[in-house]
Amino acid sequence: MSPAFGAMEVEHYSKGVLLEPFVHQVGGHSCVLRFNDETICKPLIQREHQFYETLPAEMRKFTPQYEGVVSVSFEEDEDGNLCLIAYPLNGDRDNLESLDNSDCEPKNKLLRWSNKKTVLLENEKLTKEWVRQHRKEEKMKSHKLEEEFEWLKKSEVLYYSVEKKGNVSSQFKHHNPWSMKCHQQQLQRMKENAKHRNQYKFILLENLTSRYEVPCVLDLKMGTRQHGDDASEEKKANQIRKCQQSTSAVIGVRVCGMQVYQPGTGQLMFMNKYHGRKLSVQGFKEALYQFFHNGKYLRRELFEPVLKKLTELKSVLEKQESYRFYSSSLLIIYDGKELQEVAADSDPEDLEGLSEESSDESAGAYAYKPTASSVDVRMIDFAHTTCRYYGEDSVVHEGQDTGYVFGLQNLIAIIKEIRDESSE
Repeated sequence: MSPAFGAMEVEHYSKGVLLEPFVHQVGGHSCVLRFNDETICKPLIQREHQFYETLPAEMRKFTPQYEGVVSVSFEEDEDGNLCLIAYPLNGDRDNLESLDNSDCEPKNKLLRWSNKKTVLLENEKLTKEWVRQHRKEEKMKSHKLEEEFEWLKKSEVLYYSVEKKGNVSSQFKHHNPWSMKCHQQQLQRMKENAKHRNQYKFILLENLTSRYEVPCVLDLKMGTRQHGDDASEEKKANQIRKCQQSTSAVIGVRVCGMQVYQPGTGQLMFMNKYHGRKLSVQGFKEALYQFFHNGKYLRRELFEPVLKKLTELKSVLEKQESYRFYSSSLLIIYDGKELQEVAADSDPEDLEGLSEESSDESAGAYAYKPTASSVDVRMIDFAHTTCRYYGEDSVVHEGQDTGYVFGLQNLIAIIKEIRDESSE
């Protein structure tokens, strides 16, 4: 039994756990779902599953903790809405072990809904009233839905105003377009296959955002090559083209997604992968600057902890013989909650543990002194990872993943440039 299930009461998990959209997913095409506050889940891909079960000990601090496997089924709730329900693997284990999710890949990039059971994306253009009205309709025209997703695709950078007095974190669920898009695509894929199967395996992973009040997340696609060794010629050509037309080919890294809370403006900012692909090297640097900026000032206190973790990760990967992390991402996460402001004439005891570097010198405010735990740097998405220990692989690579390490070197250099330029 997985730790996530083991921590729950039998009466609860015997009935299944309703999986919800993971509101802090900012990149990737595979749907990530919320299992509970500390755990997320995603469709099991055999290669990624193998990676988590065999990864080197020194890499564990740079990857989410693996927490097991669950069986997920596609069901209807009382209102006829489509839901994903997770159950523990038990008597059906033998049958489930033979399943893979290869037929769970999208058949097209646009989502087509055909009845009232679909939950629609809620954002500025699709209000709650619009959603309620259209849920009641039996059918919807596919071209209308294509227009909505074309709009989403073109809206590559979105800003949403939030209620600063309320719980900012809870408002992500109403605004994160990428999370909702991936969730709807997952429902659609499973719906299309419902006649043939209604049971899937999902892996359980640590929710890296759970300890942050208002998670700011940067998803970076790492490496100069994105296609796996088993990619078709068409897929290979497509991935090569994306790398050549983005910063991946030049510096070994590109923006795949971003969410930032800016208390200075009271806004949430989302950037998707389509915008990230268009960025020049200078544009990539500006995006990083934007990620570390909270609308009032640059969060300079985050630079050293981030650089320390990136440098340590680079050292670890340089020692990994034969591993290739094709198409994997690197997450950088920090808390976007507004920092405490302290008056210049405050009692010295009140300033204990705070940085003397003013976050807004004119106001006499101080930022919290950063610690190693104030930021997180983790590798994710290993569906195309390979190494010599994967016996079924036809291609065996030698040495370190130079493309990934190259990306880390340039990422470290660019963050140092931002740090140094901001202190001048």
